[in-house]
Amino acid sequence: MINIRKLEAELWESADLLRAGSKLTSNQYCMPVLGLIFLRYAYSRFKKVEAEILKDRPVRNGRVMPVEASDFASKSALFLPREAQYEYLVNLPADIASAGLKNQSGHTMNSLGEVVNNAMELVEAQSEQLTGVLPKDYTMFSDELLAELLRIFNNSALDEVGGDIIGRIYEYFLNKFAKNIAQDDGVFFTPKSLVKMIVNVLEPTGGILLDPACGSGGMFVQTGDFVNEAGMEANSAMTFYGQEKVDYNAKLCLMNMAVHGLNGIIKSGDEANTFYHDAHNLDGCCDYVMANPPFNVDKVNSESAQSAGRLPFGLPSVNAKKEFGNANYLWISYFYSYLNEHGRAGFVMASSATDSSGKDRDIRQKLVETGHVDVMVSVGNNFFYTKSLPCSLWFFDKGKPEELQDKVLFLDARNYYTVVDRTLNEWSEWQLKNLNAIVWLYRGEREKYVDLINEYIDQVAEFVSTSKHIEDVPDGYGIQRSFSENLDLLQAKLELIRKKAKQAVDTAAKLEKKTVDAEWNERIAAVEAMIVILKEACWLYEKFGEGEYRDIPGLCKVASRAEIAEKNYSLTPGAYVGVAAAEDDGVDFALRMAEIHAELLKLQAESNELMQTISKNMKEMGL
Repeated sequence: MINIRKLEAELWESADLLRAGSKLTSNQYCMPVLGLIFLRYAYSRFKKVEAEILKDRPVRNGRVMPVEASDFASKSALFLPREAQYEYLVNLPADIASAGLKNQSGHTMNSLGEVVNNAMELVEAQSEQLTGVLPKDYTMFSDELLAELLRIFNNSALDEVGGDIIGRIYEYFLNKFAKNIAQDDGVFFTPKSLVKMIVNVLEPTGGILLDPACGSGGMFVQTGDFVNEAGMEANSAMTFYGQEKVDYNAKLCLMNMAVHGLNGIIKSGDEANTFYHDAHNLDGCCDYVMANPPFNVDKVNSESAQSAGRLPFGLPSVNAKKEFGNANYLWISYFYSYLNEHGRAGFVMASSATDSSGKDRDIRQKLVETGHVDVMVSVGNNFFYTKSLPCSLWFFDKGKPEELQDKVLFLDARNYYTVVDRTLNEWSEWQLKNLNAIVWLYRGEREKYVDLINEYIDQVAEFVSTSKHIEDVPDGYGIQRSFSENLDLLQAKLELIRKKAKQAVDTAAKLEKKTVDAEWNERIAAVEAMIVILKEACWLYEKFGEGEYRDIPGLCKVASRAEIAEKNYSLTPGAYVGVAAAEDDGVDFALRMAEIHAELLKLQAESNELMQTISKNMKEMGL
């Protein structure tokens, strides 16, 4: 089985080494590289769909009728002319000039860069959504460098796991480039775990989705996955609208959506500046709004913003220059205003916005009084690739049931995450499910919580049935035991496996050590992965048992609008959930302090006695 994570890392390392050797900046390199991955994905999907078409293709005079562009359109796939097919490009001769190749206009092409540019033009001709979007600056690469890039992304492993995985490779590269070329006015690539949390809480099923600061389109892609996994077809169920001020990011968005088979209407440039334009005329029309807007933007013209509307709660504070010194509450007002009578919104916002004062506070009061503030989540540091500051997730629901109109769920998740590396944290898939489970219980959807508990139980059983080495399964382990009991058993077993692994590697022949080490590491990784799942199961079950919501100090609290009013309409989760109670270790504090004090006095006396002895000895020595 292909190790996808390893494959992602290897492809990135190879491509990045070429970038370093080319002396191109990340900004110059990003779009062309993503364009090649896009082309590889399009080709993989083309071959898959072509095979499906040919199975039922009519035969005339003993010949199968050739496929046509219309055949692919009916299957939501791009038709690729021969000159745009990846296999054709990767097998071109080294000397392009001697090959006599001509582009669409009939002009002779003399470099591989010209050939790839022509391929991109041919692809654009097949999709109105992609017109003018794909990169066509490949002539800045040498033929040697470009040929090597084409070879890298033609890795045979991609075909072994299927075309869909190339979409994941694309996301991985987009993620990696985001670290290097995120914009100063906001991160265009929203971390996947934050996007998933937003989508999971909103639970989109169909209708209009708007992202008025869409960046690279992560909200659309994750929504598409959510809808498809629910058994619907995203392009039929959803209509995707996006605004993005930066043209570069809008192109990334359209490419990202195309890679994942999604159609969208994306506007960019000055007309898509959300502060001044409702580019799609969607005020009051949206079923869902999702966004990660740029935080703390200043110098927004107040008169232009006011004339553009979408301010149901009035204007935030305006300075003497008739500008907004901080546009956070413009965004918050827009997100609410775009929703229809049953719409839901979820967005990322600077943590400071939850309790800012002045007119921000007045807008926040009006929001709370609507009864449509649904969930507030505090997120810890280091979730973004280029910023370490904490943020919050806000959720509105204009269709909240009557019994929840007076309630807001506050979640403080600042201490709940997985460390990726020294500068980056995220929520794992199981942590996302656990956080979502709290929202389900708050909404009275206990059956979803029970389904998740059963999913954890299934994981316990699956570990037993799929373990390659049955001796790695502890005696007594299984679904008959509690999550915590299974965790204790497996942790003890892991220590034994590690000891055996060390012994096996130490005693292995020199030439076999590497293989033996890899085999044991695989066994250890399988046990460690199950331990992680069990820890998350314990985390959830110990708090909510069979599925009854309760406030957990330091984690979650359901507050009424009256309670929020008492706190001056702060929406900071920490103000409500408080601090988790410290575990009682059974030690009498006063008694222990007395013991420590006595020990300290004894040590001080011993120290004084030692110093006197040293001083006496030095005098006797004449020193």
